[in-house]
Formats: sequence, structure tokens, C-alpha cells
Amino acid sequence: MAPGQVPSIGQPIGQEASERAYGAMIARARALVPRLRERAVRTEELRHLPSETEKDLHDAGLFRMLQPARIGGAELDYVALVDCAELLGTADASVAWNFANLASHHWMLAMFEQKAQDMVWGRDPDALIASSFIFPAGRATKIEGGYRLHGSWPFSSGVASCEWNMLASVVYSDDEADGVEYRIFLLPRGDYTVLDTWNVAGLRGTGSCDVEVRDAFVPDHMTIAVGDLAGGPTPGSNVNPNPSYALPVFSLFPYVLSGVALGNAQACLDDYAEVARHRLSTYNRAKLSDFQSTQIKIAEASAKIDAARLIMRSTCINAMDEARRGHVPNMASKTRYRRDGAFSVNLCTEAVSMLFSASGARGLFTTGVLQRQFRDAHAINSHLAFNFDAAGTNYGRVALGLPSENLTL
Repeated sequence: MAPGQVPSIGQPIGQEASERAYGAMIARARALVPRLRERAVRTEELRHLPSETEKDLHDAGLFRMLQPARIGGAELDYVALVDCAELLGTADASVAWNFANLASHHWMLAMFEQKAQDMVWGRDPDALIASSFIFPAGRATKIEGGYRLHGSWPFSSGVASCEWNMLASVVYSDDEADGVEYRIFLLPRGDYTVLDTWNVAGLRGTGSCDVEVRDAFVPDHMTIAVGDLAGGPTPGSNVNPNPSYALPVFSLFPYVLSGVALGNAQACLDDYAEVARHRLSTYNRAKLSDFQSTQIKIAEASAKIDAARLIMRSTCINAMDEARRGHVPNMASKTRYRRDGAFSVNLCTEAVSMLFSASGARGLFTTGVLQRQFRDAHAINSHLAFNFDAAGTNYGRVALGLPSENLTL
């Protein structure tokens, strides 16, 4: 297989081929950075990705980087999602956010029953799938052959570009003794309505609108229980045996998006350092690069960013190693994944906030990128997956011998 060529349908990926495919994907992502950065202002104005940006991501094969090789995807290791999101995030966090979200849904679909995969990829292997994994937003009931689903879900990123949506819901039973079940439902575009609600301060270009479902029927094969995504074999394992599709989905959920925070913070640091090299102080015309405070801020911010990158990448690589050995992580490991995912993104947010503060009043101008990087950093950090209080509390509970409170793990 030639370098950069995506494996053909049904062609397994060996280590050497996988490394070449990874290198080609990284190169394609890096090549997009200049033009994505040029479009960043327009992306914010649109409140969703420009059509040419979506085309660029499709043409580069980035959306299909975690899709099974048998469908024509690149079937890369999970860490590639962090690495590519970081690169795209240096250009525009909104683009990186939608890329990472939508690419991860190909990975998740590979865990559904084959019939569900065929329904989506059989029609169009490039089809984009949106999501909202807020379980209390929906209510589902079991009926013959499937489920009845209704609800209203917020934050469905990139939904305007998608033909499908993965919506999380609680399944209720008439018998209270049966309790509740968490499931994910895969619906075609005709079964939900998109509500134009995305008017926000940060990640403005993601088009993360609300979606509404009114009493839709979802066949059994178009749903998957959260318990089937906790690590190990899934309903899709018989056709997608790669260990990547045996990873614990919601334990590693922060790393779907953590690379976005990393790239945004790295861009903020690079931009700040570039300005500081040449800028003179407004008050005494001294070079900012000569100020000890400037030097210390760059050192501290870069240390936080480098530490965050190390945490994110090592977690994903170690999880893949465990999956290759057929090991399903225990609850202590799963809560550590969540803890470290939140902590690493918090480090990125701290770095951006520090650099924004050090930039003084010049950072406030909307003509500059720093104010957008600051807004995007805090928008990213507002995601529940990056709430360290929640992740830290649950980690501490398990470390102290108490049961986990996160029902998705």
C-alpha cells in the first residue's frame, strides 16, 4: 500500500500500514491549518462550519480516521483523535471540535450491531453522525421490536451537516423493580427536528443546536446499551475485531475532545510568544521579551500544555495496549481516565487564561485571535467531561472503596 493511501474495504491493517496511515493523516491535518485559520472569523459568523471546511475534512479522510478498514476507513488507534484534534485546534477550536465529535461517532457505530452499521455505511460510508449524550434529556420505553423515544437534547454539535444522530436516553419500565437502563439510539434525520438555539460566546462555529424527538420508533438493532460499551466485546465485535472497538467508550470520553483544548492552548502560546518577541511596552517602550514576567508566563504556560499533552496521549496509548491484551480496565482505572481527562483540559484552560491576562488590554480587541482562544478555552472547559469536581469526586469515591456514581462507566 502506498504511503498515505487509505486501506481498501476488507483490507486488514498491520502495524507498518497503520503507522503509514497515521503519518499521512497527520500530514493532511497539518496541511489544512493555514486555510482553516483564515476562515476562523467567518466560521464564527456563520455559527457552523463553512461548506468548504467540511469538504476539506472529507477530502482529507479525517472524518473516517477511526472508521473500520472493512468500510474503507483508516482504522487508526484512538490516540490519533487527540493528535489530529490538536493540530486542527491550532487553527480553529470550532473546526477541531466538530471534527473530533463526528469522527468519534464512526468509532462508536462500529460497536453497534452489523445491521445498524449497514444501514448507515451501506448507504453512504461518508455519512456524518451527530450526537447528544445527555441521558436525562430523553425518555424511552420498550415495545415489541424496539423502543419509543421522545425528548429534547441540547448541544448536538455539527448537527446541520449530519444525516444521523446518536441520542442518549433513559429507558423506563412500568415495573419500578426493574429500575432504569441507559441506552443510545441511532436515528435518521427524518426522525428528529433541529432547533436553531446556538447563540453562544465560545465554540461559536460548532452549530451545537438542540434536537427534538417526538415519539419516534427505534428498532432494536439501532440501539445499544451503555453496558455494552464498558470495554471488551461489543455487538459489533464479530465484524470489527480491532481492539480499538473494545475500548471503554464513556471512560475515555474526555479524550474525544481533549485534543481540541490542547491545540487551542498551543496556538495561544505560540501567538503570544510571537507577539512578545517584537512588541514594545505601551508605557516605556521596553521590549516585552526582556521582561522576566513575560519569560516566566511562557515557561509556566508551556509546562502546563506539555504536561496536558503527555497525560492525554499516554492515557490513550495505555488504554489501547490494555485492549490489545484483552484486558477490560477496572473501575479504578476508568475513574482515573476520567480524572486525568478533566485535569489535563483544566491545565490547558489555565494556560490560556494566564496568557490572556498577561496580554493586557490588547487581548480584548476582537480583531485579534487571543480573545477567541480565551472564549473557546472556557467553552471547552464547560463540558461536563472536563468538570474536575465531578471527575475528581468519583475518582476519590472509588479510591476510598465506595461505588462509582457515574452510571455510564
